[in-house]
Amino acid sequence: MLQTIFHGLTIGGILYIISIGLSLTFGAMGIVNFAHGFIYTLGGYILFTVMGQLGLGFVAGAILAVAIAVPVSYLIERLVIRRLYGTSIDYAIIATYAVLLIGVDAIKWIWGARPLPVSDPIGRSISFVGLDLPLYRVIIIGICLLVFIGLSLFFKRTIIGKIVVAGLQDREAVRSLGININKYFAIIFVLGSALGALGGVLYTPISSLHPYMGFHVLILCFAVVIVGGMGNLRGTAVAAFALGLVMAVTGRFWGPAAETMVYVVMAFVLIFRPIEV
Repeated sequence: MLQTIFHGLTIGGILYIISIGLSLTFGAMGIVNFAHGFIYTLGGYILFTVMGQLGLGFVAGAILAVAIAVPVSYLIERLVIRRLYGTSIDYAIIATYAVLLIGVDAIKWIWGARPLPVSDPIGRSISFVGLDLPLYRVIIIGICLLVFIGLSLFFKRTIIGKIVVAGLQDREAVRSLGININKYFAIIFVLGSALGALGGVLYTPISSLHPYMGFHVLILCFAVVIVGGMGNLRGTAVAAFALGLVMAVTGRFWGPAAETMVYVVMAFVLIFRPIEV
């Protein structure tokens, strides 16, 4: 059971890193950003290229993947997202889903459609209370905690973070102070997308790399955002780890129902705490 819990914490950590950008975009901009799945997938393919084709290490691949995600996500925000502010949520869904489809086709054109292997970059285990825990998964949990602490400090200690938090609570009040809140939301969009690429980098060595991997993770991440609360940083972290544990524990006893239980939990949350439109 301890091994299962550890596995659930690993999945929860990755879900948190990917979901936090969606949560902020959801809560701040009112945008359902399906393009996040493309950035996540792109991160994994950049890692594969750097490690497999260029022969560099995992750290170099992770840095390059995040670095490439920044200008790509900026272009998406500048050319697509910024034109959707204040419009119906339906337009955001259609536009960002189109970006996801275009991104998937671009990935298939560059790297092909077949799954590509990416192995564990460390390949070692450590012993803890009689268990052999893959060191790479331990590092994933550590990175997740660092991201959580870093984001908490960012939103509490920096001017940009404080403006965004204020905008999440009352956007019009911030605008009345003469602050262009959309500019700061754009910065958060790029930051969230960079974390999405980091999530793709971290998850690729323990899953499979293929062009449609973003579709699958998006559904799980939207469940995390709904359970944790849109724009709620701490709630997103709690929801990600909780749902990761739900998937792991359910998968141990009944594998096919592992992901189904995530949506069962989400349904209960919506029943007792419906989203106000």
